[in-house]
Amino acid sequence: MAVLVLGMAFILGILYRYFGNQIELELKKEASYLSKGVELEGDNYLKSIKNADSRVTYIDEDGTVIYDSEADASLMENHAHREEVQEAAAHGSGSSIRMSKTLSEQTIYYALRLDDGKILRISSTQFSIFALLCNLLLPMFWIIILMVILSGAIASKVSKKVVDPINNLDLEHPEENQIYEEVDPLLSRIYKQNRQIKEQIELAGRKQEEFSIITENMQEGLLVIDRYTIILSGNSSVWKLFHTDEQKKGCSVYSLDRNEDFRKVIEKVLSGRHNEAVLKINEKDVQIIANPVIREQEVQGAVILLLNVTEKVERESLRREFSANVSHELKTPLTSISGFAELIQAGYVREEDVKQFAGKIYKESQNMIRLVEDIIRVSQLDEGEIPYEREDVDLQKLSREIFDTLQDSAKMQNIHLYVEGSTVILYTVKSILKEALYNLCDNAIKYNRPNGTVCVQLSSNEQEVQICVEDTGCGIPKEDQSRVFERFYRVDKSHSKEIGGTGLGLSIVKHGVAFLGGTLELQSEPGIGTKVTMIFSKITCRRDAAK
Repeated sequence: MAVLVLGMAFILGILYRYFGNQIELELKKEASYLSKGVELEGDNYLKSIKNADSRVTYIDEDGTVIYDSEADASLMENHAHREEVQEAAAHGSGSSIRMSKTLSEQTIYYALRLDDGKILRISSTQFSIFALLCNLLLPMFWIIILMVILSGAIASKVSKKVVDPINNLDLEHPEENQIYEEVDPLLSRIYKQNRQIKEQIELAGRKQEEFSIITENMQEGLLVIDRYTIILSGNSSVWKLFHTDEQKKGCSVYSLDRNEDFRKVIEKVLSGRHNEAVLKINEKDVQIIANPVIREQEVQGAVILLLNVTEKVERESLRREFSANVSHELKTPLTSISGFAELIQAGYVREEDVKQFAGKIYKESQNMIRLVEDIIRVSQLDEGEIPYEREDVDLQKLSREIFDTLQDSAKMQNIHLYVEGSTVILYTVKSILKEALYNLCDNAIKYNRPNGTVCVQLSSNEQEVQICVEDTGCGIPKEDQSRVFERFYRVDKSHSKEIGGTGLGLSIVKHGVAFLGGTLELQSEPGIGTKVTMIFSKITCRRDAAK
C-alpha cells in the first residue's frame, strides 16, 4: 500500500506538471490567435468573443486595464507592476504563476506585447487541472482497492510459502531439513552453534557435577555469595548448620543468620578483606573463614567456609577443665602429705602419734595412687591402648561378684542389692565390663538414701544385651545429666567430698562402654532415683572378635 500510495502521488505530480505545461502552451496559442483580431479591431474584437475558456485582459502601455473578460476594467488596478506584463513589455512575451488576489485561485498568466505596445494577457486557473484530476480519483480509488486486495492475497500466499518451511524447521537437527537453498547458510550456522552449545552444556554439566560431588561430600559448609550478599551456591552442610530445610539460593545471606557478629563478617569480606571468626550458630561453635573474590580490582563476591568446631572447642574446654581438676585433686592429698611430713620432721608430733600421722600419710598417698591409676585408665580407654582378649562372660555371675565386693559398703547405709533376670552370656572383655559395672554399682550405693535399693537388671534378645543399674538415690538434675560422664564432674561437690572418690568413675564407665562398642542411656529424676543402661550389640561384639 505504501508503494501504491507513493506511486499514485508520483503519477499525480507528473500529471499535474504535464497539464500545467499543456495549459501554458494553449494560452500561448490562444494569445497568438487573439492578437491578430485585436490588432485589427481593438478591444471591440475581444468584446465580440463569447464563452471564452480563458480570461482575457487588454492592457495599455502605461498599465491601465482597457478590457477584462471577467471583471469591470474601470475598477481594476494598474497592471504595470505585474511580472508577466513587465516581462512582455521588455521581451515581447512573459508568463507567471501566482495566487490571484481578486479570485483567490492559483492562476497561470501569459502576456504578449502587440505591435502598438499594448499588452494582451491570457490566464487560466489551475482549478481546472484539479477538476480534471478529481474526475480520475474515483476510478483510481477503485483501482487502488482492487490492487490492495490482489496484492494482499498474493502477499499472503507468497509469505506463507516462504514462512511455513521456516516455521516447520527442526532446529534440533537442522542438517536434516529439506528447504530452499537460500536458508542453507542459516541452517549450517545453526547446526554449528547447536553443536558448540551442546559441547559447552556437557562441559558445564560435568564441571557442575564434579563441583557438586566435591561440595556435597564436604563436612564443611561452603557458601558463594555475590557483592550484593545474594547466595549463588551452597552445599548441604550449610543448610544443616543453619537448620534450614530448603535451599536459600537467590536469597540474601542474612536470611540464614541475622546476628550482628555474622553481619560484620560478611560486611568485612565484601569490603575486600580476608576474615576469620568463631561464632555461635544454633548452639554450635562455627568457625567462619571468608575470602573475597576480586576481579579487575573490584570485589565481585565472597567464598565462605563454615567449619563446625563445637567438639574442638568443647575438647579444649574439657582439657583446661581436666588440667585444673587434676591439679586440684592432686594438690589436696599432696598438701596433706607435705603437712604431716613437715610436722613429723620438725618434731612437733609425739612419739605415740607418729603412727597415726603415718596412717594419714598412707591414706592420702593411696588416694593419689587411685587417682593416678584412674587417670591412666581413662587415657588408655580413650586412646584404645589396652590389650584385651574377649571371652564369654556370665553377666549374672559377674553382677553377684561385684555385689559381694560392695556388700560392706552397702551394709553401712542399709542398702539392699538385687540382681534381676536370667543367665545372660555376652562375648566381651571381662575386665573392662567389670570395671564399668563396678563403678555404676559403687555410685548407686554412694549416692543412695538409707534403706534404699540398687538393682542390676539383665535382659537379652537376638540382637542386643542390656545391663541396667537402677537405684533409689537422690537423682540427677536435668541440667547436669549431659555432663555427669565428664571427667571430674560432680553434681553436688560438697556431698562428693564427704563420700570420697576421684570423680572419674562415670568417665571410666563412658570410655569403657565405648571401647566395648556399646552405648549408654541415662534416666534420672531428682528425689526418685537414677537408671543407667549399658547396651551392647551381639552382632558388633562377634564382628569385633572376628577382626
